[in-house]
Amino acid sequence: MALLSLLSHSRTRSSVLREPLRQGGLRALLAPWAPPPVHPHDRAAGHACTPPSTELSPPGRALPPPLDWTRLGSRTISSGVGTSLAQYGLTNHTLTSQRRSYWTLCPQHSSFGPPAGIATKEAQHSVNDSFGVQGRTFGSAAEPIQRNPDYSVLNSDDVSYFKSILGDNGVVQDKDRVAVANVDWMGKYKGASQLLLLPKSTNEVSKVLAYCDSRRLAVVPQGGNTGLVGGSVPVHDEVIVNLGGMDKIISFDNVNGILTCEAGCVLENLSTFVENEGFIMPLDLGAKGSCQIGGNISTNAGGLRFIRYGSLHGNVLGLEVVLANGTVLDMLTTLRKDNTGYDLKHLFVGSEGSLGIVTKVSILTPAKLPSTNVAFLSCNDYMSCQKLLLAARRSLGEILSAFEFMDRQCIDLSKT
Repeated sequence: MALLSLLSHSRTRSSVLREPLRQGGLRALLAPWAPPPVHPHDRAAGHACTPPSTELSPPGRALPPPLDWTRLGSRTISSGVGTSLAQYGLTNHTLTSQRRSYWTLCPQHSSFGPPAGIATKEAQHSVNDSFGVQGRTFGSAAEPIQRNPDYSVLNSDDVSYFKSILGDNGVVQDKDRVAVANVDWMGKYKGASQLLLLPKSTNEVSKVLAYCDSRRLAVVPQGGNTGLVGGSVPVHDEVIVNLGGMDKIISFDNVNGILTCEAGCVLENLSTFVENEGFIMPLDLGAKGSCQIGGNISTNAGGLRFIRYGSLHGNVLGLEVVLANGTVLDMLTTLRKDNTGYDLKHLFVGSEGSLGIVTKVSILTPAKLPSTNVAFLSCNDYMSCQKLLLAARRSLGEILSAFEFMDRQCIDLSKT
C-alpha cells in the first residue's frame, strides 16, 4: 500500500509519473515522434508542417520512416526557453534547450492564438540553438522527496492517545520492531517512523485515522510488507498502521464460494481454509506465506492464476474501507451483480492505500478442480513461447489455469 490522501508524500516509487498524462500522453511517452490526432481546425485550414530531418533526431535515436506531418497542428507557443509545447495530444511536454528537436513546429490556427514563432529548421536553430521535447521519466528511489512541513511531528501526547485506543500491546515503540516495519522486503527503501500501530478492529482503525487527520499526522498503511516497490514503508516519519492483527475469517458461503474476511488474513491461510471446503483462492503468489489479502487488493495483485481468473477487480465482491478522516465506507456486499448504485469498490482495488485503508473483503473463490496436470516444455526462443500459449489456449480453453515463462538465466539461478 502507499500513503493515504491525508499524507504528506503520496507515491508509489516505481509507477508515478512526474506529470499526469493527458489525452494522447501515453502515445507521446512511447513514441514521441508520432503525429498526434488531427484537429478539425487544422484539417479545415490545411496547415502543414516541415517534415523532421534525421539531423534533428535526438542523439542515438533514428527517426522512423517519413509520416504524414501535414496532420500536425500547434496551439499557443512562444520562443522562450522552457515554454510549453501544446501540440494536440502532447500537452504534457516541455521545451528545453538541452536536446535537438525531432520535429518542426507548424503554424497556429487563428482560433487558438497567434501563429507559432518556430516554423522551420533554420528558424528553430535561431532560437537559443535548438529545442527538444523533455522526456517523461518515472519516479525512482534515488529521487529526493521533501517532507511536507504542514504535517505535524509525533509527540508523547499522541502516543498516549493511541495507547488509550489500542492498549499498550497495540502501540509499538521498540526500535528493533519498528525498524523491521521501516524497511521493505527487498531492503531497498527505508523510512524513519518511530511508531507502529497494531489495530484489531475497524473501529480502532477509524479512531486512529480520525485522530491523525485532526492532528495532521502522516500515516502509511501496511500489510505483509512483501511489496517490491516500497509502497508499504514510510518515506519519512509517518505513523505505520499494520493490519496484521485483523486476521479473522468472518464467513464462507460453500454453495457460491464467497469468502468474507478481515484484511489482515494471510493469503496462504485463506487458501488452506477454502481448499478444505473444495475451493481455491483466485490468486496465488510467491509471497503467499506472509502477504495479506488487504495488501493484495490494494495493489491489485495478480500472480500465477491471473491468466485463468483475471485481476481482483473481477473477483472482489465487496469491501469495507476506512477513509482518511475516519469515515467507515461499508461496501461489503456478497452479491455477484449489484446495480443499486455506484460500484465504488473498484476505486480502492489497486489504489495502493491512497484513498483509504481496506479493513474487510468479500471475495469470490472458484471451485477446486478434481485434478491438475503440469507440463514443463522447452522452447528455442520467446516467439515460440507465444505460439505455445496460443496453442494451449485454443486446445485447453478455460481449463488452462497458469502459464509461466522461465528463461535460461532464471533456471540457472534456481540451481545455485
